[in-house]
Amino acid sequence: MSAAVAEKVILGKTLAIDADGNLVNLSDWNEDIANELAKEEGIEVLNAKHWQVINYMRKVFTETGDAPSIRKLTKESGVDTKELYALFPKGPAKKAARIAGLPKPKGCI
Repeated sequence: MSAAVAEKVILGKTLAIDADGNLVNLSDWNEDIANELAKEEGIEVLNAKHWQVINYMRKVFTETGDAPSIRKLTKESGVDTKELYALFPKGPAKKAARIAGLPKPKGCI
């Protein structure tokens, strides 16, 4: 995980975040935190497809230690590229990782 560079209060809990605004500690994440992070990204409600992507990302991270790339997401999550961009506009892998409580995927700008 990345080193903390700041703290952020979400739902009354002080959380360490990295330079990209992602949570530093995987254990700080829960669905309520995810919903708040989604709102910060302009996503008011996380639907079943959002959760499908989020849960897939967390599973891959747990297994490999890395958040999946956009290519891996579209090939293996069950959500195609067009839908992924509709769910997480302007940088789906980066946004989905942030909402999932994970570091920015390698290869994301």
